[in-house]
Amino acid sequence: MLEMNVKELIKNPYRSFELADRLRDELKGDVVTFVINRNINFTDICVNRCLFCSYRNRKKFVLSEEEIKKKVKEAVDYGCTEVTVQGGLLPDAGLDFYVSILRAIRDVSRDIHVHAFSPMEVYHAARNEGIDIEDVLRELKKAGLNSIPGTAAEILVDRVRKVICPDKLTTDEWREVITTAHDLGISTTATMMYGHIETWEDRLEHLRLIRSIQEETGGFTEFIPLPFMNKNNRLGKIAKPSNGFEDLLVIAISRIYLYPLVENIQASWVKLGKKLAQASLHTGANDFGGTLMEENISRSAGATSGEFMSPEEIREAIQSANRIPAQRDTLYRILRTYEGQI
Repeated sequence: MLEMNVKELIKNPYRSFELADRLRDELKGDVVTFVINRNINFTDICVNRCLFCSYRNRKKFVLSEEEIKKKVKEAVDYGCTEVTVQGGLLPDAGLDFYVSILRAIRDVSRDIHVHAFSPMEVYHAARNEGIDIEDVLRELKKAGLNSIPGTAAEILVDRVRKVICPDKLTTDEWREVITTAHDLGISTTATMMYGHIETWEDRLEHLRLIRSIQEETGGFTEFIPLPFMNKNNRLGKIAKPSNGFEDLLVIAISRIYLYPLVENIQASWVKLGKKLAQASLHTGANDFGGTLMEENISRSAGATSGEFMSPEEIREAIQSANRIPAQRDTLYRILRTYEGQI
């Protein structure tokens, strides 16, 4: 029944927008959250050859532990509550490599939340070590990992994955990493990269999987729809990206399909741009994402909204969209609400 209703709503965008906004209001009210965080991309070297990637092997760098520590210190000094850490797949990167990154971070701060290593990176470490995913996750958690970004998901339909990211883990492998993390008490986000060769049915299949995992584990903190960025990559030569109206509809359908299990739908200002992200706060989104400080992957694929947005600018963007800004931590605990303030 849910699927049938959603398919009808896709044909009626304005009704979808209205319903998604009402469901957002029921769950979250007028509060729109954001997090003060920093991205750290530790390498662009990668053994995979995803068609949508514009970041791989551009500079062929690997951050040293000292460089990572410097970035963490800058984040702490700025007031970040989170560092998000991801990178390409170094050919020989095993468990010790990923643990060394965590130890470098913890040498600087015992308190900052470490949101790190996509399911692909976890799978890569397990494959290189010849050990179970659970063993990798246990060691990462012991070394200071707090939560995992639910990236490397793209579209969780293997027919699509075989075209756009044939070297990446399969849908079942992605699910195994995520559910194992949840079982170990490691929360994750969930993402979907849309607007390339997938169909609406593929998008609904993706949402179906996210909903079923959340029913089983309750471990997702948020869902983040990410429009495909088509610059400087091979997929962009054969795929036409989504338009702004479709972006808003994807956010609305995500809210409706995942209601009420996934409470938080994030608008990625980096991918959408500030104005469209503001509009999405009226089509189901209740989170504006993070300050980022450093966002290299989207920028290399053509994102034009910058790599940093200050907390003050985020608050102003939320308030000008007639919503109430609130700073949160990674797990969506409210740290400060800015009602009536700019």
